[in-house]
Amino acid sequence: MDNPAERAPEHQGDSLKERLWRIIFLSESGAARTFDVMLLWLISGSVLVVMLESVVEIEARHGELLHAFEWIFTILFTIEYALRVWVVRRKSRYVFSFFGIVDLLSILPTYLELFVAGSGHFIIIRILRLLRMFRILKMVHHMSDANILVNALKASRSKIAVFMFGVMSVVCIEGTLMYTIESRVEGSGFTSIPQAIYWGIVTITTVGYGDIAPVTVIGKVLASVMMLTGFAIIAVPTGIVVADLHHEMKQVPMDTRKCDGCGHEGHDSKALFCKMCGHKL
Repeated sequence: MDNPAERAPEHQGDSLKERLWRIIFLSESGAARTFDVMLLWLISGSVLVVMLESVVEIEARHGELLHAFEWIFTILFTIEYALRVWVVRRKSRYVFSFFGIVDLLSILPTYLELFVAGSGHFIIIRILRLLRMFRILKMVHHMSDANILVNALKASRSKIAVFMFGVMSVVCIEGTLMYTIESRVEGSGFTSIPQAIYWGIVTITTVGYGDIAPVTVIGKVLASVMMLTGFAIIAVPTGIVVADLHHEMKQVPMDTRKCDGCGHEGHDSKALFCKMCGHKL
């Protein structure tokens, strides 16, 4: 993601670009917060339009209206995307960042529909239209409190990765055992090891679709062990994320204000004076 602190040198002499940069990428002023709130409403509205278009009855009755709303949302998001590219210093860094790609994917499908015509391409059109659901990811970009959760997940990723590897190892072993036990039984759903591993994942997560079930006594005993194990396993990743989330919430968030006295950047959002030199911010 682009770094808001990396503003273009020309911003120093271009008040319009400077103001737009602060409104779009920062949340320190009332205008910036208003901009974020408006974007959240626009994103929510565009996602709602995509959802309603998937309902056959609503599409048949209000298809033209929904299509008009979609073009309005697309034009507004296109203007927003163009402004972001215009005001950032490192344009390629923003364009190829995660949120830059999400911003592009949120507007591209509507334009691509203009070039994909014909009834034979109807399925392709529907897939392109579904890509507009990427707009929901834009919400995270405009909710500052979401950074706490994102940072907690980042801090937990190595522990969760080790945990997932351990769970998959257990599932693979138990799935293979279940295939060995149940595969010779007539009418058994355990027709292959991957199928047995799928059953193991469904069982250990306590989802239990019921499309595959053991028949033999030994298979039922093994399934019971996996079910009981699942209760203990589910709590582990939750505890990891909660611990890191608690640690993240205890930290004081820093803003991007730069001290005119010493040049230090990064202060408590409620600070009135620089913590390094005491100069008024």
